[in-house]
Amino acid sequence: MKHSRRQFIILSTTGATALLLNSKVQAQTMVSPSDPEAAALGFVSDASKANKAKYPQYAAGQKCGSCVLYQGAAGSADGPCGLFPGKHVPSNGWCSGYTKKS
Repeated sequence: MKHSRRQFIILSTTGATALLLNSKVQAQTMVSPSDPEAAALGFVSDASKANKAKYPQYAAGQKCGSCVLYQGAAGSADGPCGLFPGKHVPSNGWCSGYTKKS
């Protein structure tokens, strides 16, 4: 079966676009507090609801948005986190992996 250059370019472009869209969709999946990794770290979507008895290192004002592991843009509602590859966390969330940005 003989393919033309035009068909090759169209198929290559379509394939590359599909791969890019797939990785973009996967990266925007939000972390759920019921995920095993998130539960183990005491992750909550709202920092004010952190279990202060179980995680005494929590202090008022600590949020994902001010954590060194948070990779979202400043002021964004959510962004990627180094602890949860391929998933986003809300900027006002919290987990026991919190480390303040310097």
